[in-house]
Amino acid sequence: MRQQASAFSPASVGNVGVGFDILGHVIEGVGDNVTVRRIEAPEVRITGIHGATVDLPLDAPGNTAGAALISLREALALPFGFEVEIGKGIPLGSGMGGSAASCVAALVAANALLDAPLTREQLYPHALVGEAVASGGKHGDNLGPMLLGGLVLSTADRLVRVPVPDHWHSVLVHPEAILETRRARAALQGAYELKEFVAQSANLALVLAGCHAGDAGLVREGLRDVLVEPRRAPLIVGFGAAKQAALDANAMGASISGAGPSVFAWFESRGEAEAAAPAVQAAFAAAGFDSQAWVSPINATGAELLSAT
Repeated sequence: MRQQASAFSPASVGNVGVGFDILGHVIEGVGDNVTVRRIEAPEVRITGIHGATVDLPLDAPGNTAGAALISLREALALPFGFEVEIGKGIPLGSGMGGSAASCVAALVAANALLDAPLTREQLYPHALVGEAVASGGKHGDNLGPMLLGGLVLSTADRLVRVPVPDHWHSVLVHPEAILETRRARAALQGAYELKEFVAQSANLALVLAGCHAGDAGLVREGLRDVLVEPRRAPLIVGFGAAKQAALDANAMGASISGAGPSVFAWFESRGEAEAAAPAVQAAFAAAGFDSQAWVSPINATGAELLSAT
């Protein structure tokens, strides 16, 4: 019987501009590591959090990883508990799915310690419970791609992997700034016009159709957020210039990653993506921010079990 397991979950681009709270894809090269130990006590304990620049909750119900494992324990009526140690690799308040990554990595590790492990889809409801601790709501745009890899459509109770050409790549640039998810969501309060929803629905349909067909032209036409980006952009200093830098470098589209302040852009090749990254970083530098950049295939791998003993 396995007593300890470690798992890694990559960062992600939530929303992908046109799919607010339901569409996302992973970014390779950065993520969170979580180690889970099986204990006799029927409870969940957070024993340590490393790599975070601010204090995160050690109280399990108030921690995304802890809340997810509590949900898992209760649903399966497990007679044992879990002890959790979290290694943060994703910057906090970055729009890169940091809260979701800890949650998913914890579930993948704990799942390896079960007598009858669940599928990734079966872990999803528990991940939603964990994510809600940080964001205030159950949305799977970060969770789905972390669980399955690649680009995923995540509804309230279903995960759908969206096919994307392997040569399409994404650039993610994170300026050294923090934008809390709750503040970014508060910016979305207020009335919207029906024509805005129609336009956004059309854009989402174009992007999904373009991905299925491998048609970059459809994606270029649709990858424009007319609903959320206009309200959040003022919260991100340098966003306009960073987005334009990506578009000038032949991006299929660019927008805010998750709640921000990170910016993502899609390209038809890795070479184009790598060439564009410095220009996007230069735009943030001109606004007074250092930044980090990652280039990743959109079809990157999701969360992985690293070890189980």
